[in-house]
Amino acid sequence: MKQHTYLSVLAILLLSWLGVLASPPLEAADPNTFNRLMKAAPKHNLPPAEDGIHDPNGEGTLLLQPPREAFANLIKDKSGNYVNWVTSLEKGKINPRFDRLDPNAKPIVMNLDIVREVKGSMPDVVYPHKQHTEWLDCSNCHPAIFQPQKGANQISMAAILLGEKCGVCHGKVAFPVSAQTCRRCHSKPKGKKTAAVKQGKASTSGGN
Repeated sequence: MKQHTYLSVLAILLLSWLGVLASPPLEAADPNTFNRLMKAAPKHNLPPAEDGIHDPNGEGTLLLQPPREAFANLIKDKSGNYVNWVTSLEKGKINPRFDRLDPNAKPIVMNLDIVREVKGSMPDVVYPHKQHTEWLDCSNCHPAIFQPQKGANQISMAAILLGEKCGVCHGKVAFPVSAQTCRRCHSKPKGKKTAAVKQGKASTSGGN
C-alpha cells in the first residue's frame, strides 16, 4: 500500500515537472493570462479601414491618410490619440483653418483664466480661455454648455464623466479624463495661510 502511494506521488511529480518544461517561458507568456478580466490596452490611431468608424469597403476609405502618418511630425502626448494639439499649434506644427468658408478668417483669442475652487486637497481647476479660443468660437460653449456668468454653472467630475460640461469634448475630441491628465486641469495648488495669520493664532493661543 505504501509502495503504491509512493509511486502515485512520484508519477504526479513527474507529470508536473514535464508540464513545467512544456510551458512557455514566463517572459514569453501573455502578461494578462493571470487575470482573465484584465483587458489588453486598446490600439490607437488605427488606419481608417480598421478604426471601426469608416466603412472598410468604401472606396474613399483607402484614400484617407492614416492617422499615424498624419501625426508623425506633431508633438507627442501620453494619452488620448497621443498628440499634444495645444503645443503642436503653439510650435507651428499645424495651422488649422478657423472658418470653413473663409481661409483668411482669424480666431478671436481670449487670454483669460478662470479658477474654480474645489473641495478637499485636490488642487483648484484653472480653465484657460486662450488654449480653447485658439480652436473654438465662443458660441461653441456659450450659452448651451456653460452660462457666461459667475456661479451659474454646477460642474462635477460625475457630470464630466457622463459626457456633460467639459466632457462634451474631453474624452471625445480633446484629451481624455484619466489619472494621467488630472493635473492638466487641477493645476493651482491650494493657497497657504500667511505667516502673519499663523503668528496671530499662535499669539491668541498663548494668552491668559
